[in-house]
Amino acid sequence: METILSSQSLFPLLNHKTSSPTTSLSPPSLQPRSNSFFLTKPTTSSLKKRSSQSLKPSLATPTSWFSYAQQGLAALALSLALNFSPMLLPSGTALASEFDVLNEGPPKESYVVDDAGVLSRVTKSDLKRLLSDLESRKNFRINFITVRKLTSKADAFEYADQVLERWYPTVEEGNNKGIVVLVTSQKEGAVTGGPAFVQAVGETILDATVSENLPVLATEEKYNEAIFSSAKRLVSAIDGLPDPGGPQFKENKRESNFKSKEETEEKRGQFSLVVGGLLVIAFVVPMAQYYAYVSKK
Repeated sequence: METILSSQSLFPLLNHKTSSPTTSLSPPSLQPRSNSFFLTKPTTSSLKKRSSQSLKPSLATPTSWFSYAQQGLAALALSLALNFSPMLLPSGTALASEFDVLNEGPPKESYVVDDAGVLSRVTKSDLKRLLSDLESRKNFRINFITVRKLTSKADAFEYADQVLERWYPTVEEGNNKGIVVLVTSQKEGAVTGGPAFVQAVGETILDATVSENLPVLATEEKYNEAIFSSAKRLVSAIDGLPDPGGPQFKENKRESNFKSKEETEEKRGQFSLVVGGLLVIAFVVPMAQYYAYVSKK
């Protein structure tokens, strides 16, 4: 009897299979401890399972419904944004671009603000090389701007003056600065600058650049050539070199399809003769046939 009790008390957890026959032999003090250990654990686990099972069905449906509703609304908003944004982007971009050029200020690493996106990398690189050399030698800086469309100003000249005033507010800052603007949709351009820049270039070259290089080549959609040829012409004027000149408007003479007055009179006489001959034949031939038929009788 003592051996069995001592083994039960020393190894209570290793005798699960033989616990039922030995519990009757165990002392009363040990029996409640073993029962409390083995009874409380299954009871708590069953309560957890029941509570989890009872809560899951009630909470799963609202959560999934709200999540599906949120996902559906998000997908609907995304589809509406993708469908309607392309129709609003072109006008919004055109309105914002010209103001962005004003607010961003002069370019620091280059001399070009290609907002219209019409200039190639080669043209930008050539402009940087040409204009940086001019600035290092003569201390004149020329900035080139391309925009698609103007909505705030009437023409390119007013916009160029606005850019000059915004980028260089004082006369000292803008004295040796030049601004060249090209509007691609309107096929026009403008050149403006501070007093020192205008005097160095000269009114003749300024007018020639605006009336020849920018509009002529822009009309042919040769925007890269329009910008770079204008830059070379302005730099040559500042350096005191001969004017390289600009392109000229090509007069496309087309042959007219209309006849002259002499040709019209000649054709009219021939037409009258032909019509008169046909009328004579139409009347004379039937009469001759009728006369021959009556004479035979």
